[in-house]
Formats: sequence, C-alpha cells, structure tokens
Amino acid sequence: MELVDTHAHLNLRESYRDLPEVVQRARKTGLSAIVVVGIDLKTSREALSLAETYPGFIYPTAGVHPHEVRKLTEEAYRELEALASRAVALGEIGLDYAKEYSPRKLQQEHFERQLALAKSLGLPVVLHVREAYAEALEILRKYLPLPAVFHCFAGGIPEACKALDLGAYISVTGIVTFPKAENIREVVRFVPLERLLLETDCPFLAPVPYRGKRNEPAYVRYVCEKVAEVKGIPVEECAWQTTENARRFFGIGSR
Repeated sequence: MELVDTHAHLNLRESYRDLPEVVQRARKTGLSAIVVVGIDLKTSREALSLAETYPGFIYPTAGVHPHEVRKLTEEAYRELEALASRAVALGEIGLDYAKEYSPRKLQQEHFERQLALAKSLGLPVVLHVREAYAEALEILRKYLPLPAVFHCFAGGIPEACKALDLGAYISVTGIVTFPKAENIREVVRFVPLERLLLETDCPFLAPVPYRGKRNEPAYVRYVCEKVAEVKGIPVEECAWQTTENARRFFGIGSR
C-alpha cells in the first residue's frame, strides 16, 4: 500500500533529532513521498536541504506562514522567489484570524503577493486558513486558475463546497481520528475521494492511537484508514487514489 504524506514539518529539526530513523519508518510503512513544508525562509531553506539529502522521497515547498508575514521585506521576497523556483509548491501561505500574530490587513496583503508569485512561477499553493475561509476564498478566486490545497481543513461542508468549486483540494490530518471530530468526518464523507489529500502536519496532530505524542509521516496510514472507514471503501482504494491525487497536485513521481 503506497502513501504520500503531503504536509510534514521534518524541517523543525529540534523535533526530529532522530530524522534518519523517522524516514526509515516512513519508508517501511509504505510511503513513497513526503512533502516537507516551509513556514518561513529558514524552514523553506531546510526543506530544500532535506530534499537534497533524500532525493526522490522528500519534496520541498517554500513559503511564509501568515503568522510570519510581518517579518517580510523586499529582500526576503527575492530570496523566497529563488527558493520557490526550486520547490514543488508555494506554501504554506494564507490567513489566520484565530491567532493574529500578524495584523489581518498585512496577512491579506502578503497572501495576495505570494499567490501572485506562485502564479508567476507556475506553482500550486498550500493554504493555511483558520477562521478566515470567506476572505481566503474571495482572494484565491482572483488568481484562478491556480492549483490549491486547503491544508488541515477545519471548515464545514459549505466552505468545502466553495473550495471545490474553485478547483481546490481538501487535505485531512489525524484530527479525523479524534472522537469529537465528527464535523471533519462529515466533510470527508462529502468531498469526492479524487479531491482529497492525506497529511500528518507532523510533529503536530498525531492521530489515534498516538494522540498527544510526537507525530511523524509513518502515521499517515492511520489517517488513510479512518478516511477509508468513513467513506466505506477499502483502505487500498483510499491509499491508491490519494497517492494519485498527491502526484498530480505536486507533480511528483512514484518510487
């Protein structure tokens, strides 16, 4: 059974001092690829470095998270463009109104600027959206056609429907395994399998039975198993289709 973890933070090195063992467990579990996501310039550089260390298995993104956009300068944008030109996607970018570490207006300004950069580079975008779906969808619409995935989707069916109408993918984390997360399971039932991606968002959001512990890419199989259960399909079908979705979205090959 082949799987892809489409959103991992193995570039947070303090959480992965045992990185070779983490990668080995991922391979043994059946992962064919891990997408390591940048949240600022430092982690974007680190994502590219990991991709060089594990070619054909780790794939990098480059981007600046809405929490971090207050730090962006013109010089930073020049470096971001250089990093993104070597990446498989631009992200994670977006809007976070739940924790306004950067002012909303500034978040919106840099969200648009990074979307424009992705468009100019021909890259898909990895979106981080919290309590700002209406605004994010409205802004994204301006840049269509632009492949996008709503990472760690936390909206409801109305937001999912609007995202799908814009051609976006919905990405599911270990939250789908949490007993009280019926809202996310409802979204999983609603979204066509052809538009779902699987992720860990590690080291965060470890699925049951590892909830509360450090997450890692090998655990994406628990996300796959729960999605298959919720949709009433064989786990092999879920793994195959979501892997195909990831390959298509990020433009990455099979092992």
